[in-house]
Order: sequence, then C-alpha cells, then structure tokens
Amino acid sequence: MSTQHWQGGYWPEQAELGPIQWETHTHTSQYGVLHLQLPRLRPEQIAQCASYLKAQAQAHLATRSVYDIVTAVDQCVQLMLNPHCEERQQVEQALQKITGYDAEMLRLGVNACLRTFRRPELLRFLSEDFTDPTILDDFKPRVQGGWSKAFGPELLGVVWAGNVPGIPMWSQVAALLTKSPSLGKVATAEPIFATWFARSLQRVAPDLAQTLAVLWWPGGDAPSEHSLLQTVDVMMVYGGEHTLQAWQNQLPASVRFLAHGHKFSAAYVSQSALDTRQAERCAQRVARDCSQWDQQACYAPQCIFVERGAMVSPREFALLITGELKAMAQRYPRQPIALETKQALAQWRQAHTMAWLQGQAVELFGTTEDEWAVVYKEHATQPEASPTQRCITVIAVEHIEEVTALLRPYRRVLQTMAVATSPEQLFPVANALSAIGVHRLCALGATAQPQAGWHHDGRFSLLDLIRMADIEASAETLAQDFAWYRD
Repeated sequence: MSTQHWQGGYWPEQAELGPIQWETHTHTSQYGVLHLQLPRLRPEQIAQCASYLKAQAQAHLATRSVYDIVTAVDQCVQLMLNPHCEERQQVEQALQKITGYDAEMLRLGVNACLRTFRRPELLRFLSEDFTDPTILDDFKPRVQGGWSKAFGPELLGVVWAGNVPGIPMWSQVAALLTKSPSLGKVATAEPIFATWFARSLQRVAPDLAQTLAVLWWPGGDAPSEHSLLQTVDVMMVYGGEHTLQAWQNQLPASVRFLAHGHKFSAAYVSQSALDTRQAERCAQRVARDCSQWDQQACYAPQCIFVERGAMVSPREFALLITGELKAMAQRYPRQPIALETKQALAQWRQAHTMAWLQGQAVELFGTTEDEWAVVYKEHATQPEASPTQRCITVIAVEHIEEVTALLRPYRRVLQTMAVATSPEQLFPVANALSAIGVHRLCALGATAQPQAGWHHDGRFSLLDLIRMADIEASAETLAQDFAWYRD
C-alpha cells in the first residue's frame, strides 16, 4: 500500500505570519495512505493574513484589467490540465487516497471542471453578469445619464465543503474576476483542490496569487471564525443546514451572506425519448449522472420521473438503468463508504423491500453486494431523498403536471433537473419546472458539468459579490461649472 505526504493550505509568503502550527490527518483507502498536513493559524494570524490580502488587492488587482486577469487564470488552468505536470500527478494520487474515487473517474471529473475555466468560458462567465465587463475596470456611462463602476468585496470569505473536488475553484475564480482578495477555509475531507489552484496561480501569475489564501481550522472554532468574520464584507458558506445556521448566527449585520446548502435534484424522461434505440442511450446518461462523484454533488439526480405511453415502459427503463449502473460499477468502482453510510443504505433497501412484501407496487433491483441500487415505483408518489452512492428511484408518471405536483413541496431545496424530451416539449417542461423552484435544466447525462456562469442556486456567480458605485448626472453637470473652459 503506497504512502503519500501532502501539505495543504496556501498564503503569500510575504505575509510573514510567524510560526505556523501544523496538524497531521491520516486518510486511508484501498488506494493507499495519505498523511495530510494542514495549517492551523491562530485568530490573530488569520486577521493578519486578511489585512495583507486586502493591501495586495489594491496593488495587484485594482490596477489590472479584467481581461488581463482572465488571461492569467487561463494560463493557470492550462498548467493544471497538463497530465505530464508532476504536481498534477501528485494531486490526482492524493485525491484518490483521500476521497477513494476511482482514478479514471477523478481524471475525467477534474478535466471537466478545469475546462470550465478556460478563457472562452471565463469570457462567458463575465458576459453572463455584465453587459460590459470593463465596468469592473472603470466608470462606464449609464443610459439614463451618469456613470457606474462595479467593485468586488474588499475581502471575500469562503467556507468550502469537502464532498466534491473542484467546487472551491468557482469561488476562487469569481473573486479574481471581480478583483477581490479571497480567504477560504478548506474541509479536512478535501483540502487539495483549492491548494492546488493557489499554488498553480503562484507559478504563472505570482502577483495575483498574493491576493488569495487557503487556510484550515477545526469546524466550530469560534475564535477563528470570529476573526474571519470581522475582516470580510461578503461571506460564502457551503454546507448543511446546521453549518449554515451556525455561521449566520454570528454574522455581523454589515456582512453579506451567501449560503449554498443541501439541494434536491431529479430527472425527467418523456415519451419522446423512450423508443427502443433512444431508451438505452438515456439509461447510459442516467448511469453517468448517478456515478460521477457517487451522487455526492447537489446537482446529481436522486430520482427519475419516467413518462408512460412510450415503446419502452418506465419499468423496462428502470431495468435498462440497472444494467448500465452495473457496467459503470465495473468500469468506475464506487468509493469506500463509512459505516454510517452503509447503515443508511441498508435502511433504504430494507424500507423498499418491506413495501414490496406488503403488496405495494415497488421493486428493488440490485443486491446488497452491488455498488448501486434502483427502486422502481409503478404509481406516482412523492420522491424521497436518496442515500446517494448510486442509489436512484424511478417513478412512473403520466405527464409533466404530475411531476410538478409531486415536487412542489420541495420548492425550497430544488436545484437541477436533467431532462430528455423533444424540442416541442422542452420549453413547456422548462416553464412548468422552473415555476416550482427548479434553478437549472440540463441534458440527461450532463448534470456534473455546469456551464460557465451558471446561476448556482438561482443566483448570480459574480453579481452577488458586487457593489455598484454611481456618479449621478447632477454631479457631472455641476462639474462643468468648474471647468477651466467654462463660459
């Protein structure tokens, strides 16, 4: 069994924070042992680091054009995409040991994430939120008179979850594009990706790398959390309801809070996608959505609504999914799971087995030895949360209105809906689902690759960080009275 040492965390060396306390965490999987060192800064060191980042932002971000920053991030991503780069190879090995994900799944998932931050995608990222992205560089004229300029936070604070590799890059890049320094707290479960991005940026654009830090402290460390909250003006937190509430309870009134909590995602397959040829392809797409990151991401579907009346019935489609999940498990084995997760899986299986024994129209496909499970429900019933780990429920429905009625109680937690339907149905389906709270509709099989600039949880990636400064027309008019060329 191979052993690897990895040191997480990043902050500019010039910050001179003094002696750093390091804590070692050991992660063991079937792929080897990872001895992970994480920096535990004292509250005063966190405050000192934050002050340094703010000063560097004035020196290195405020003076750079937004398009220069795009170029630098693109160069960084090109470096990270290089499979021959020694650091990339070390990162993949460390990610495999700490997460237990299959090596090929990691490689494909990491590449898909990184490609989202290439120059063309970054330009779309900016254009999604700004008609003229150079409003981040200088005051621009307003249609109704006067001028406006967009400013990012003086400091963006972020708390990342550790369930899916790559998620930290969204906030790290968003901070750079809005010319904001960022200080992020990584999770013990996955501190590698954020560290990797910071170090890669240091290699290609050392001036920009002076404006971000990747730190760690144990969850619930009140003095450290208080120190961070006293220095930021926008706070972004990923996590469960308990985590979000704990941070919000201690938030100063002047700090903007951006929360990304647990979500419920699903899929909808209409009659038009269920002929004998297309049904098999759709089943392959379902298996891909369920297998990528083992359904740990908020956008992974937990249930699939399948329309009746096609050449392939909903039950036949469920059987097709079982075959594809079996094939996917052979190609990309599931990550090892904790005892608590095993118990949740067993309870989920037992509940549906009991329902079948009681005569309900419910079937469970897959054995306890399988790394997947499919439940089929003949009658439309309200969906329930999946225990994840490639467990999916297929529910037969008559039409999209039945789906919206079943999902409406989940309005506050709905996020992604993967769809497979005809062009004629696409927009009616989209209107019906978005009206009940769905934020993102994508193709079946594409849930794990959100587009650049997607509206995460229905919000803006960049605009939510921004404050606007306006020069009103009255100020411009009055200024003319004091010009040297005045009448």
